[in-house]
Amino acid sequence: MIGFIGLGNMAQAIIGGILSRGVISEGGVIGYDKAVNTRNTVAEKYGIALANDNTDVTQQADTVILAVKPQVIESVIKEIAPAASEDTLFISIAPGKSIARLTECFGKKVRIVRCMPNTPALVGAGMTGFCVSGNVTEDDRERAVRILDSFGKAEEIPEHQMAAVTSVSGSSPAYVFIMIEAMADQAVADGMSRKQAYEFAAQAVMGSAKMMLETGRHPAELKDMVCSPAGTTIEAVKVLERRGFRAAIQDAMSACTEKAERL
Repeated sequence: MIGFIGLGNMAQAIIGGILSRGVISEGGVIGYDKAVNTRNTVAEKYGIALANDNTDVTQQADTVILAVKPQVIESVIKEIAPAASEDTLFISIAPGKSIARLTECFGKKVRIVRCMPNTPALVGAGMTGFCVSGNVTEDDRERAVRILDSFGKAEEIPEHQMAAVTSVSGSSPAYVFIMIEAMADQAVADGMSRKQAYEFAAQAVMGSAKMMLETGRHPAELKDMVCSPAGTTIEAVKVLERRGFRAAIQDAMSACTEKAERL
């Protein structure tokens, strides 16, 4: 049984993934959310069972996904700690909360997977970095990977890199959406319809990412393929370099990483 404490957008992405990929059958998911409308909507949409409260989820599930905000996760853990078993696998998606801190909140040694998914999980294209506590077994790790892979791709990393994961994948969809919006705005200024501008810009970003992943080529090499001698693209690249495009992205990510480390 897989249990969810919190049934917001990310929890729903995970539920949709595990059910569509057959990680677990429909009757094998139970969840609870303090918002009545949310839990009823999720139960109707995905056919999951609803628990009476967070403790009920913890008692019934052998894998519990803590899908709550970092501001409340510590109080939630203290609430469910008396019901937590050493055999239960807890998967936390709260940014900034270390395994050591989560363990401290439980007040006892439990099996913990700390992960950082991102919003493309909502369309089955998420990227999730995860790390595990020392008492997590190989079976636990495989179970976690099956769950995290069900809504995209997951990779295990050292815990000290989790803040970097937050900036390079957890928060980065926002950077990409800003770029798409800016590209579309200029296309509209150049005479294209708003609907077409968004479609062209978004498809270009998606296709470029797919091209890099599938060819395995360095992004600089792929950039050079587009930049013909004395062509239009190299003129655009010159402006981006002159305006500090790379530095702006790096500065933004650095600020994001620093904030994640302070959470």
